[in-house]
Amino acid sequence: MDNDTALMIIDMQMAMQQRIEDGRPHVNGGAPTAIEALAAAFRDAGRPVIHIRHAESDPASPLHPDAPGYPPMPCAREWPGETVLVKTTSSAFPSTSLETHLRERGIAHLYVVGAVAGFCVNSTVRSASDLGFAVTVVTDAVIGFDLPSAGLDARTIFDVTMGLLEADFATLRESVAVIAEL
Repeated sequence: MDNDTALMIIDMQMAMQQRIEDGRPHVNGGAPTAIEALAAAFRDAGRPVIHIRHAESDPASPLHPDAPGYPPMPCAREWPGETVLVKTTSSAFPSTSLETHLRERGIAHLYVVGAVAGFCVNSTVRSASDLGFAVTVVTDAVIGFDLPSAGLDARTIFDVTMGLLEADFATLRESVAVIAEL
């Protein structure tokens, strides 16, 4: 693995943990464990770990900065010196300085993990690819939820999302393989 790589953890906030604990249908319930292992491996290899968090301005939102759903899950807590960017859009690029941050540090390849597959992970990966970054999605470290309003189950959304990303925007890998390369 080249030195121009970074791990990007998207939206692994307590609101996701609450969804899981509430029994919301999902895939990759083990993603927090995989993310923790990946972060440790990237840190051990001296590679950057970038944390993306989502904030909503509505005080009633579980992702409002004062809400209990806003803080990071234990697997996504930053270490001193690690970058934390707070976004207000689905993709991490338009509402943060992420692109500038990556380019100034010579980061050309992102390993993306986090939540939620069909939403913020999807839009961030597509944006990164459109901006010329190489992207690897670590599939077992991405959480996906159902979409009851559309009658779609979590597995279907996850599989279609990953299929579309792999078709034109990213390489898909499992955490064990990524860690072995570090």
